[in-house]
Formats: sequence, C-alpha cells, structure tokens
Amino acid sequence: MQTTNNRTGIFILLTALFLAGCGEPKPQLDEPSDLSTMAVIPLPATMTATGGGFFLDSETRIYTIHDDEEVQAIAQTLQQALSGHVNAEPEIVLTTNSEEMGIVLELTGTENEGAEGYTMKISEDQLLISAGNPAGLFYAVQTLRQLIIADEKYTYVPTGEIRDNPEYEYRGSMLDVARHFFTTEEVKKLIDYMSFYKYNYLHLHLADDQGWRIEIKSWPKLTEIGGSTEVGGGPGGFYTQEEYKDLVAYASERYVTIVPEIDMPGHTNAALASYPELNCDGKARELYTGTEVGFSTLCTDKEITYEFIDDVVGEIVEMTPGPYFHIGGDESHVTPMEDYIPFVNRVQEIVRDHGKISIGWDEIANGTLLEGNIAQFWADQENAGKAIEQGARLLMSPAYKAYLDMQYDTASQFGLHWAAYIPVDSAYIWSADKLAPEIRRENILGIEAPLWSETISDLDEAEYLLFPRLPGYAEISWTPAEKRSWEDYKQRLSEHGKIWDDLDIDYYRSPRVEWPEKIKL
Repeated sequence: MQTTNNRTGIFILLTALFLAGCGEPKPQLDEPSDLSTMAVIPLPATMTATGGGFFLDSETRIYTIHDDEEVQAIAQTLQQALSGHVNAEPEIVLTTNSEEMGIVLELTGTENEGAEGYTMKISEDQLLISAGNPAGLFYAVQTLRQLIIADEKYTYVPTGEIRDNPEYEYRGSMLDVARHFFTTEEVKKLIDYMSFYKYNYLHLHLADDQGWRIEIKSWPKLTEIGGSTEVGGGPGGFYTQEEYKDLVAYASERYVTIVPEIDMPGHTNAALASYPELNCDGKARELYTGTEVGFSTLCTDKEITYEFIDDVVGEIVEMTPGPYFHIGGDESHVTPMEDYIPFVNRVQEIVRDHGKISIGWDEIANGTLLEGNIAQFWADQENAGKAIEQGARLLMSPAYKAYLDMQYDTASQFGLHWAAYIPVDSAYIWSADKLAPEIRRENILGIEAPLWSETISDLDEAEYLLFPRLPGYAEISWTPAEKRSWEDYKQRLSEHGKIWDDLDIDYYRSPRVEWPEKIKL
C-alpha cells in the first residue's frame, strides 16, 4: 500500500512539473495562414509559407544578438511598431543565443543576403531575422510591419520563410522644395513614407529660379533675398544649416541618404537676384514667382561664379555624409553649348575636389563626365547614350513614366501633363532596362521618382500625387521584373489603402484599383 501511494505521488509531481513547463496552451488558427499571399510592397524575392502563426502579445520579446548601436536602434523601431498591436512595448533583451523563443535580430557579418538583403524565418516559436548589414535588418522590419495580422482573436505573423534583396542599389525619390517650400516636419513625413517602402535616397532640389532653400553662411543674401518667395508669390522659406543637418540625421536613422541639388548654370534666378555679380552684366535680376523655365544662367565666364560654386558646394558637402552631390545642368536654354560644356566640366572638378560624386540631369553628358559620375536620364535618350559611351551609369527618371508631378488623368486635382498623363498602372508597368536598346541593366545605378512642386504647396497636396504611385516605383526598384505583375500588384496596393486611411494620407483613389471602403469615424 505504501508503494502504491509513493508511485501516485511521483506521478502527480511529474504531471505538475510537465504542466508547469508547458505554460499556457498555444493559440491555434482556425484555418492555415499563407505567408506567400501577404500584401507586401515591395514584393520580396521569395516567400514560402508553412501555414502556421507566430503569435504576438504583451509577453513577446525582441532579442538582439549583438550589442551594436545600429541594431539596438532597429530593435527600438520594431518595439515601437509592435507596441500598437500588443498594447505594450515589447522588452528588448541582449542575448548570445540565436534560438531564443521570440523575435531575434541577428547581424551575421556576411553578405550572403546581399548588402541590403535579409532572411526572415518564421516558426510558431520564433521569428528570426538575419542580415549581413544593419540596413538589411531595417528593411526586414519594414516587411514585418506589413505581415502582422490582427483578427478578432489573435495578433500573429504567418509562418514561413522570406529571402530578399533589392534589384537596384539606388532607390530614390526627389522633392522640389524650391518652387514651393516644404517645412522640415513635412520632409520628415516624406522620409517616413519612403523608408516604409525601402527607398534609400531622397534627392532635395534646393535651389531654382523661384527660391533658394539652404543657408550658405558665406553668401547670406541667397536666403535673405533668394529664399523670400516661391511660385505664386508666397513667403518661401529656407533651411538653416542646423535644420538641414537635422534632416540629414533623421533620414540616416531610417537608412535614407540625402542627395542635395544646386541646379546650375540654369534654374538660377534666385541666386542671380541675390548677388548681381553672378550676372554677366553685373545687375541683379528681379525675383521670379512664375513657372517658366530656361531663361536664367550663371555667368560662365566670370571667376566669381566658380568661387561662388566652390563655397556653396563646400558648405553643403560639409553637412552631407552621403556620396553624391547633384549639379543639375538641365534646361539651360540661354547658355550657349560652347559655354555650357566647359562650365559642367569645371563644376564636376569642384565637386570631386570636395570628395563627392556628381549626379546631373542627362544634359551633362554633353560635357566630359569624370569617372564614376552619374547622368540622370529624364528626357533625352541621345544624352543617355552619350553618358553610356563615356562609361557613366544612369539614374533612371523617364519623365513620361516616373515623374510624380504628372497628372493621373484629365480630372486630376494637382499636377501637370507636359510629359504624359501617368495613371497608377502606367506608373508601374515598365522596367528601367527595357526603355531603350542601348540602356542595359549594367548601365543603370537605380531609379528615382521626382516630385516637382509647381502645383503643390504643402504635404497634403503632395500626398495626392505621391500615393498610390510611390509604392510602385519602390517595387520597380526593389523587385526583379520577372516577379512583377500588375494584376497581383493592384491587389496588394488595395490593401495598402487601409494603411493610408489609418495614417490620414490624402491619396488618389484611382478607379483602376478596387480600394477598401473608407471607414467613416
């Protein structure tokens, strides 16, 4: 009898220990999940589903394998993103164990996934993100933000595996802050939108006929006079050097690199109005608030012009850690070609001497491009061919496909249509290496979608032109052409309408996409 009692006691004890070790029973999905059908933009290289769910709750932890400053910052970005789903900030824990039960961020130190690639392995017990570089971890977090499902019962991520790597190294957009000025807070919002879709370059068009937008301490009248107006005669504005540095830092934290542009020798009326000595006749020009182009030029024969450029480039470069400086060069219609070519050649040398690579609109290919410099194809296929013949790579921004300021159709509220009407499907259905036979994949650095601001004066108006096209340009830049399909993409794009509604983004509800019904609050 005593033996039986002992056995019973041992059985009860072992059962209790077993149940204690198991904890709460795992949640179960009512039906299998399918990772491969999730509305991720840009579409990853591969997505393989296993049908289960990795569940998120207030006990979910984020584990980091490395005590690396960038990795910790990415973990905090993920923590903030998850807090709205689990009503708590997940704890971030430094560990050496890559098999922890939770979300694990692992920096491998190799580039098996590519310089910006990542791998995400999702089981019911663990969500492991690995990448060779912090940028890959950051892009994986942007993907993860799009994978979270919250239904009536649970919040979870479908299980499976993602392997991903971008098609192009340069994935950019441009904001023209010269025609209309945009505040630092508005630019930061744009950076947030871009980083969510894995863009990595923001080109700021900082000076044009209508306004000069960046403080140059050695030439203070540029902002005092040149920054005082905008298209339509508004108050204009400019960024102090401290504000510009803050924008550069904000972008860098989101793996977006700022590319500053000072357009020259044309598109320079704001500078010519500020300093008369930059004009060949020594007379200051009147401030300009219209939208015509091609009427202004720096005096290319004066040495003061190059002293001015050297000062401007030097001060901006000092604040800009990225590799590129954009020298403009477009639509300089009143600059004779015999003056334009030596000007472009000399400006490239100034930029090189300040340690940067020049980018210029495709007209600069009429000059002699220095090794490594980039021509931005926007209008002239012949110029693109000249750049390729000189061994330069191209940044692809064909106006009839990639200009975000082009109207969707004849009823569009904002925008122009001199290049084309660009509905959301036309914006998506093209490949950079298929536009012209002489432009091949190896000639292309990347893709940039410019937003010129003649017709828009604030971010709300800009959002109408940005969305729904901005995500499409991101996918063209990131996803191989053979994996892209408009029929598939428009379904994923529709799901993103819910995200934009939640963020109060004023997007254009194109009739070519079946958008979710807008919830009235």
